[in-house]
Parts: sequence; C-alpha cells; structure tokens
Amino acid sequence: MRKILIWLVMLAATAAANQPNVLIILTNDQGYGEMSCHGNPLLKTPNLDRLYDESIRFTDFHVAPMCTPTRGQLMTGVDCLRNLAMNVSSGRTLLRRDLPTMADLFTVGGYVTGIFGKWHLGDNYPYRPQDRGFHESVWYPSSHIGSAPDFWDNDYFDDTYWHNGKRQQFTGYTTDVFFREAMRWMREQAQSGKRFFCYLPTAAPHGPHFVPANYREAMEKLVAKANLPSLGPAAREQLTRYLAMVVNIDDNGTSRCLSP
Repeated sequence: MRKILIWLVMLAATAAANQPNVLIILTNDQGYGEMSCHGNPLLKTPNLDRLYDESIRFTDFHVAPMCTPTRGQLMTGVDCLRNLAMNVSSGRTLLRRDLPTMADLFTVGGYVTGIFGKWHLGDNYPYRPQDRGFHESVWYPSSHIGSAPDFWDNDYFDDTYWHNGKRQQFTGYTTDVFFREAMRWMREQAQSGKRFFCYLPTAAPHGPHFVPANYREAMEKLVAKANLPSLGPAAREQLTRYLAMVVNIDDNGTSRCLSP
C-alpha cells in the first residue's frame, strides 16, 4: 500500500515563537506523485504546493507500508513491532497503552489537542482517540469509511462519526467535513489564546473512491485528454475518482487553514 503525505505546519501567528501551534495533515493512500509540485501531469494542486513550499519536509523518513503501523509509529515514535499496532486488522491495531502518544506529550506541554478523521489505532476503550490524549475528536472506526465497525450506510456523504464519545451526523462530503471541523476548532482555540495541536488524517483518497460529481466530471475530461492506452475502463474509472479526491483535498486546502 502506498503511503503517505505528511505535512507539518508550524503556525505561530497567535503563539510564542518557541511554542507554536502545530497542524499535521495526513492523507490516506495518497502517493508521492499525486501533487503538481512533484510533477504530476494531470493534477493541479496549488494549495498543497504552497504547503510544500512552507512546510517542514522529511527527505529521509521511513514508515511501515500499511495504515495502522504508520499511524502508530507517527503517534509514538516507536516501531510497529514494538508498539504492537502492527497490522490493519486481526486484533493487531491496538497501540500499547503504556506508550505516550504525541497528543499526550503536547498535553503535558500545555497544549489542547484535536483529531479530525482517521484514527485506526483502536475503536474501543481504552484505545480510542479520547483515551489517548485528544481533547477534541471527530473520527470513524477501523480502516475506512464503510468498513464493518463503521456506522451503518456511511458512504462519504453526510456521514455519522464519533464526536467526543457520541455519534453525530455531519453534513457534507467527508474531506470537507474534517477540514471544516478542524478549522472551526483551531479558530476557537486561537481566539481563546490556547496553544493547539491539530491532527487532520483524512479518509480520502482511500477507497472506495466516492467523490462529489463535479470533481469526478472535471477529472474525467482531463483523463480523457491524457494518453493512457493501457488502462481499461475499470482502471480508468478508479484513477479518475482517485485523482478527483486529491483535487478535493487541495481545494479544502491549506490556504484556508492558514487564513485568519
């Protein structure tokens, strides 16, 4: 499984220089090449490109090639075979309770913490985000929206997620919802003078590749113009939807996150 783009943005507009606000955006199953700044011939990702220019970039960064192991290592700095979150299923997604998470460490440092999106490190007490150092949490269980533990009939549109321990329905497309809720929360913390750590791990562009029609139709035109003779109809459809999901991520983008 191809993983991931991690963007670390240090937002110091309302905080002391040595204690900045911190935002991590982690997209789900997006490859290195799916940004125009990395040379993609079809995609235009101006907001992600701007984030690329302004962010810390890891040029020698190693992760496990699956969802849970990568996320557990990010949260703890401990290898997946040692932190026990070593697989995406089979009861091996549970992060060791005795290991502090990034959210725990930020809390000790006086920050408020929030997660908006995919967790995949345990769906039940004591492994949920709110049990692992996050003060605010909007998330869905397991590996992807529509998985067996998820709320019945979630399909990326107007879905029901866990919000601070309670089920709540949110209006809109999944990526739009997680960005909207994250930005709302960050603004609230900034206005109250609190330092924050925001973790925004999107569901997109992980399959199933559900995407708003306007994004799919626009990408269909671009893919149709490209010279891709080796792609059959089914592969072309999935590529179109996948790239359209990346464009939606970009539109939700960092330019709005960084705006006052």
